[in-house]
Amino acid sequence: MFGRRNDVRGIRVWARLLGLRRTVVEDVFMDGARVVVAARPDWRERDRCGVCRRRSPGADQGQGRRRWRSLDLGTTLAYVEAQAPRVTCRRHGVVVCAVPWARHGSRFTRCFEDQVAWLAVNTSKTAVAELMRVAWRTVGAICERVAAEARQASDLLAGLERIGIETVHA
Repeated sequence: MFGRRNDVRGIRVWARLLGLRRTVVEDVFMDGARVVVAARPDWRERDRCGVCRRRSPGADQGQGRRRWRSLDLGTTLAYVEAQAPRVTCRRHGVVVCAVPWARHGSRFTRCFEDQVAWLAVNTSKTAVAELMRVAWRTVGAICERVAAEARQASDLLAGLERIGIETVHA
C-alpha cells in the first residue's frame, strides 16, 4: 500500500492522475523507484474481446499479471498492473481481454500513447523518445497504433456528395 491511506478519495486521485476511466483501482504501491497502480476493468468493461471489444465468454486466466507504462509522475515512472484473462471471441478466437486504459497489443496506456503521438506531430522522433524515455522505434509503433485507431473511428468519405473524374486523351 502506498502511504498507508488507500481510501476512496485517494483511489480516485490515482485513477485521475493516470487517466483511468471505467476502472477500479485496487491498490497503489512502490516497486523500487516506480509507482504501480493495481487495477481492473469495472463491470461494464469486463470480458470483452481485445480486438473488437464485444462481450465474449471467458477462456482462461491468461498468463498472470501484466504492466502497462503510464505517464510519468514527475520524474517517477508509473505503471498500471492487472490480470490479463483471455476470452473466446466468435470473430477473433481466443484473445486477451480488452482493458479500458490501453489499446490491444500495447504495453502502454492510452494517455501515454496519445501524448507520444501528439509530441511526434510537433517535434522530432528522437526528441519524443528522449522526453518520454522510450526507444525511437517505440515512438513509431505507438504512432501507427494511434493513427490506425483514428482511421477506424472516422469515415473519410462521410458527407461526400459528388465526385468528378477528369480524363485526359492523348
